[in-house]
This record gives sequence, structure tokens and C-alpha cells, in this order.
Amino acid sequence: MAAKDPKIKTLANMTYSALSTAFPDSSCSLYNDCPQNLAIRGILSAQCTDKRVNITAGDLFAKYPDMESIANEDPEIIAGIIKPCGLTASKTKSVIAFAKKMTGEWNGIVPNDVELLMEVPGIGKKIANLIVGEVYGTPAVVVDTHCKRVMKRIGITESDDPAKVEKDIMKVFPEDSWIRIGHLSVDLGRSYCTARSPKCEECPLASFCKRRI
Repeated sequence: MAAKDPKIKTLANMTYSALSTAFPDSSCSLYNDCPQNLAIRGILSAQCTDKRVNITAGDLFAKYPDMESIANEDPEIIAGIIKPCGLTASKTKSVIAFAKKMTGEWNGIVPNDVELLMEVPGIGKKIANLIVGEVYGTPAVVVDTHCKRVMKRIGITESDDPAKVEKDIMKVFPEDSWIRIGHLSVDLGRSYCTARSPKCEECPLASFCKRRI
């Protein structure tokens, strides 16, 4: 696999340096006021913009300020609030399941454990990595659509499979950069490396991006 090539390691170093310079204030675009609220925002973020998630989650938490109130609410009422985020039925199930975990076996503490988090329907590897990375600083790579797209274009990976992309990133980027590289990839994907009509001429990675050379 390409990520084993020493040249890819050099490419990764150049990528991280260029992105850090271009986006010095890069961070998670989901509000992170507390661990459990971030987790629910992560659940709501599937196929939805972070801007919409932040607004809708704000409405949810204004009415239900704790996990117990969410866990005990009528699912139809929760569904009515989170509907703007789409995938309403599955997200409602996931939000309530998470709240029940929090008020039950997790004793009010979001676990620093990807596998435990993934026991909640609707929390896959991407969201679990986001939670442990943002809440606990645990080295984890969040591979969303932006990250997957830009890492393939740059030449870090040859795969479209998020699990394989994650492994390729982990091979060539230092552990202490894993959380940040996800955010940097999102910034690049939104600003320059868009799915359609990417702004390659203006991109801060133009001099070495595989797509350009």
C-alpha cells in the first residue's frame, strides 16, 4: 500500500506543515461545551452540516439540559426537534440510546473507549474517534468526506474506504497530529479542495499535491 512508501511520509510532513500554516486556528466546528453534548452533536452530524447541527442541538439542549430528561422523553417529541438534521428516525433512536447509556451503565461519564461508544446505534468509528479525540485528547483520526477526498487527492492514500484511509493516515502522521489533521483536512476541503471545481491554483498544497503533479 502506498502509505508504506517513505516518500509518503515526507508527503505527510509537507502536508501537515502547509495545512498548519494555512489554517493556524483549525479546530472542531461542532460546539464542544461538554462531552455528552458533543457526542449528541456528533450523532446529529451524519449527512448534515455542522452549522445546522449546532443550531438544532442548541434547541434540543435548551429544552432538555441533561441526559435523563432526553432519555425519558417521548421519541416523537425528540424527533420533532432534531428533524432539521435529517435521518430523523435513526438519529432519534441514537440520541435516546446514548442518553440511556449515560444515565445507566456509564454513570454519567462519556467513556474514553471507542468500542464502548460504538455500542450506541448511530455512533460509528468516525464519531467515536471524534469524541475520544476532542474530549480526552486520545490520538484518533476522524475520516469524514472531506478528509477522505483530500487525502486521496494529495496522495496519502489510494483508497476510498474510510477504514483504510484512517490506517494510511495513522502510518505516516505522528500520533499527536491525528486529531488536528482531521480538522485541517476539513478546512482544506471546504476552502479549496471541494468535491466539485476545486481551487487547485490557489491551494496551499498545490506545489506537491499528487493531483497537481
